[in-house]
Amino acid sequence: MKRGAEVYRNSLFVGILSQEHDMTFKFEYDQEYLNNAAYPAVSLTMPKSQKVYKSNYLFPFFFNMLSEGVNRKLQSRQLQISEDDHFGLLLATSSNDTIGAIRLKQMEND
Repeated sequence: MKRGAEVYRNSLFVGILSQEHDMTFKFEYDQEYLNNAAYPAVSLTMPKSQKVYKSNYLFPFFFNMLSEGVNRKLQSRQLQISEDDHFGLLLATSSNDTIGAIRLKQMEND
């Protein structure tokens, strides 16, 4: 794993979102979260499942958590992260003050 984040829904640990060394993305639900039928899926496009979701681009659900336009430019400049580094911006901005219940906590690099 190149970079990763723990995904939380409110205060509940949901799973791991990661960007791999080959620049692909993976999302995997935590087993305890999967086992509780009362907990909803993180998104409609990633229903609760044992499978590991894989993609060549940042999953739309997580991509849509990013700011757009002028706000993205300001964040990029202030954080010194390229506007094209979607995962980097997500890691830097989604640990607090997000719209909705999903938050990400950056993991240490392996």
